[in-house]
Amino acid sequence: MSAHTNRTANPDEISRFSAMADEWWNPEGVMKPLHKFNPVRLQLLRDNIAAHYGRDLNDINLLKGLDIIDIGCGAGLLSEPMARLGANMTALDAAENNINVARVHAKQAGLTIDYRLGTPETMVDDGRQFDVVLNMEVIEHVDDPAFFMQACAALLKPGGIMFIATLNRTLKSLALAKIGAEYILRWVPAGTHDWRKFVKPSELSRYIRDCGLQLTDITGISYNPVQDKWQPAPHDLDINYLAIATKPSLDEL
Repeated sequence: MSAHTNRTANPDEISRFSAMADEWWNPEGVMKPLHKFNPVRLQLLRDNIAAHYGRDLNDINLLKGLDIIDIGCGAGLLSEPMARLGANMTALDAAENNINVARVHAKQAGLTIDYRLGTPETMVDDGRQFDVVLNMEVIEHVDDPAFFMQACAALLKPGGIMFIATLNRTLKSLALAKIGAEYILRWVPAGTHDWRKFVKPSELSRYIRDCGLQLTDITGISYNPVQDKWQPAPHDLDINYLAIATKPSLDEL
């Protein structure tokens, strides 16, 4: 392995999420906010992958034949539904407890998912590349976001598509996503996020550009308290947002 192996993983972050591993699949436990968040993430992923690869949204095997990697997969809340849509799923996490829980849950569900313990740079060392890279709510937890994005980009095939979801570093996100969500509403355990590591869209755009990808879209995701659900909010990037980037095809290089 290269000298950069595990350069992006933060031991404190790994320990924090490892401690919550057994709760990943409990929709009423500490991961309840993520379970509520998951439907809008899946909608955006499915719609944009279908558009990029010319797939029929009504096809139950929408993702058949596509090699997809879920970076920072946790216990598989995104990996499992993607596998059910036909994807060849590889899922990666730096917390061994998460991977162990994910493997057991996938086996119980009758799903074949290649769960791996490690970081993007370890996968780069293996020479693997994928049609789709899912980089969802991870970059705000790593130690070197620029290097992390370089490693993620190296995992993307020419012509492939990457999704990067994260939190914007604004006063609004400090008030709602950090103080409100962790200390007032108790949606997530205190200390889950470090607001200083939240990523501004301008910073993420630079990381994307610097690793040779093209930013094709960026959209916000907001919480509707009346309906108690998350929904796309294209013009509201103040807190949660999703960036979509593509790698030029060989013909475009």
